[in-house]
Amino acid sequence: MPASRRLLAAAVAAAAASCLAAQALPAAAATGSAPVVSRGVTIPEFYDPPAELPAADGTLVRTEPLPLALSLPSLHGPLPGRATRLMYKSTDANGAPVAVTGAYIEPTARWKGGGPRPLVVVAPGTMGQGDQCAASLGLEHPLAFNGETVSIGYEDLSVYRLLAQGTAVVVTDYVGLGATDRLHTYVNRIDGAHAVLDAARAARTVAGTSVTADSRVGLFGYSQGGGATAAAAELQPSYAPDVALAGTYSGAPPANLTEVTKGIDGSELAGALGWSLNGFLQTDPDLRPIAEAHLNSAGKAALEDLSTMCVGDAILRYGYAKSTKWTTDGQSLSDIIGANPVLQGFLDTQRIGRLKPAGPVRVATGVSDNLVPHGQARQLAVDWCRKGADVTYAPVVLPNVVSPLLNHFGPLLTDQGTAVSWLTDRLEGRAAPSNCFTMPLQP
Repeated sequence: MPASRRLLAAAVAAAAASCLAAQALPAAAATGSAPVVSRGVTIPEFYDPPAELPAADGTLVRTEPLPLALSLPSLHGPLPGRATRLMYKSTDANGAPVAVTGAYIEPTARWKGGGPRPLVVVAPGTMGQGDQCAASLGLEHPLAFNGETVSIGYEDLSVYRLLAQGTAVVVTDYVGLGATDRLHTYVNRIDGAHAVLDAARAARTVAGTSVTADSRVGLFGYSQGGGATAAAAELQPSYAPDVALAGTYSGAPPANLTEVTKGIDGSELAGALGWSLNGFLQTDPDLRPIAEAHLNSAGKAALEDLSTMCVGDAILRYGYAKSTKWTTDGQSLSDIIGANPVLQGFLDTQRIGRLKPAGPVRVATGVSDNLVPHGQARQLAVDWCRKGADVTYAPVVLPNVVSPLLNHFGPLLTDQGTAVSWLTDRLEGRAAPSNCFTMPLQP
């Protein structure tokens, strides 16, 4: 097993030991003294969490200056701003303390709206599961290729666009992505929401920040990030009542993972199935006997391999892979889920759309998106409208091409400017024009 994936501390290992003895599913990483190396990339010591964490969620654990790869000097300071690497405390889906990393950028551009400078939490889209894939590292190294890993910091574009508006930006790496003590819990609804909301709390206490307790807060995310911001908007009233939300952008959210599993299987991004499984097996070790019963040696090897991969690696190695090749009886993962009430129940707990979100929300989804299917993302908007939420639903119309990956990522680029403008309007205090009353509640 790679050095970056050492065994998790005794609690999880002991709970799962009886059902792990004869299998090789990925185990989570653990803090240790040796440097963590993931696919030839040495993870900076900063990302190794301490044994003890603060009690309060959102409390900074440590910070250090973060050199931005794309930066220019100006009379008023570096463009787009000064970056700080963060580690802050959050709470995971099991109620346990967890260290989360990320980055805060204090913009050089002046905020031209009313009130103090606002803050936007950027929840990145799919980066992968290896620690080297973290978005905060992507700000420092936008392109990483060493023969073992391919990592592209594509979220830098949305970050820089927001900074140009004069908004402060904090980027979360999510639970376990970057921080080396565990695997990244990919698309976990609660972990993602908590990491987003606690990033906003942490940003308020960064040295030199112009963000205040009165600063308006917005959330911005697409794909995995759209799911994280959507879940955060739902959980904010109960988990972080001190983080009032002026607006939330949720692009292409994976709100119904049962449907998303069908869309991803056999696509260019089939590796995301492995990231989902790895994360869920770490969160709930009781699922491991089911995985052990259904995954063959090729499936277990794929999960182990994917646990240290970024998006580029996974597309090159597992693009168009079909889960039927990973199972003992040739069933697809969707078929196995459909026949297993335990798996159905677990994925049901990950469903987004059952709570009314806080503040205005904008849900955008490509009508041709068949990777993170358009229908289930639109259904999120419908569900929220039925709960009386302030929803702006934006269908992004692009040609349906052969590639599911392009159908999914096309709207990321074509709608991004409009999404930034919509969120900036909310941060300036302008009312959001909900279109719930004009949107048919049936697809």
